[in-house]
Amino acid sequence: MKFLTRLTGLALALGSSLALADAAFLARPDVQRYIDEQVASGQFNRPELEAVFANVDTKPDIIKVLDRPSTSRPWHQFRPAFFNDRLIDGGATFWKDNAATLARAESTFGVAPEMIVAIIGIETGYGRNTGSFRVVDALSTIGFDYPRRAEYFRGELTEFLQLAKGEGKNPLLLKGSYAGAMGWPQFMPSSYRKWAVDFDGDGQRDIWVSVPDVIGSVAHYFQLHGWRHGDDGILPASLQPGAQVDQLVADKFNLHYTVGELKKLGVQPDAPVGDHVPAVLVPLESAPGVTEYWLGLNNFYVITRYNKSTLYAKAAQEVAAAIRERYLAQQFVAQQPVSTPAP
Repeated sequence: MKFLTRLTGLALALGSSLALADAAFLARPDVQRYIDEQVASGQFNRPELEAVFANVDTKPDIIKVLDRPSTSRPWHQFRPAFFNDRLIDGGATFWKDNAATLARAESTFGVAPEMIVAIIGIETGYGRNTGSFRVVDALSTIGFDYPRRAEYFRGELTEFLQLAKGEGKNPLLLKGSYAGAMGWPQFMPSSYRKWAVDFDGDGQRDIWVSVPDVIGSVAHYFQLHGWRHGDDGILPASLQPGAQVDQLVADKFNLHYTVGELKKLGVQPDAPVGDHVPAVLVPLESAPGVTEYWLGLNNFYVITRYNKSTLYAKAAQEVAAAIRERYLAQQFVAQQPVSTPAP
């Protein structure tokens, strides 16, 4: 899950920016206090931490990106970046190449193959763009030089050091995004430690190289966040006169209302759904000045746990449906008998 998805494009530009090693980083009082805290926790010893932080290269350009003002895009501008033939064709091919593993993940975790494939495609283009920053550099830069998010990223730095130690990986070699998101599914370190799985049975949880581990880890994440196999994710809706739109969209990431309650507030589902089903009203600007309304259900909410964006969640569902359609069509064609000309 990429932190600050609005900056994905800018992150690519940072990949070529090489900062000089910050030789004084280890000696900084705040870094020394952090090391003291970790040693006191009993999880690390001082020499191993000093060996890491003596080799950290802070990346000032990351801070410049984080400080850029937000420019939120409407749905009609956001959608084309993800809903395109390159991503859909790539997803159908990925599914064909990994059909057995995806079927096993669906059986094990109850998550639809097309959703697993769509997430991997949206996050990193099926492993093509996993990030070029050393994770320790990215997390250290934000954790120590960006006060607004320092607490969160120092926590992720600790999680990263723990995972490297626990998995027997060199923390100076692991790479990821400019914000420390890792591997094909772009897990932050805490997500890796909680939800990454060894799905190829080799004793390692490798989301950088092992495609089965990537597939299993995404499926496991969705399962433990409440994915319901076979359920709808989002349904079209319309507003009745006097609908309390501002109240309903103020908290767009939580399922506070049932469909029945939303009906009383002026929201009418345009597809069959039970009144007892939890839902959230999702407005999407489909064209300049034109807003469509949708009801996000449980599985839509689960996608927003992976990336906290209703635009991302809607795109993921559309891409998943298109990948499934493309894959099944290709399978149908492949299974047709080849006619033989009559002699």
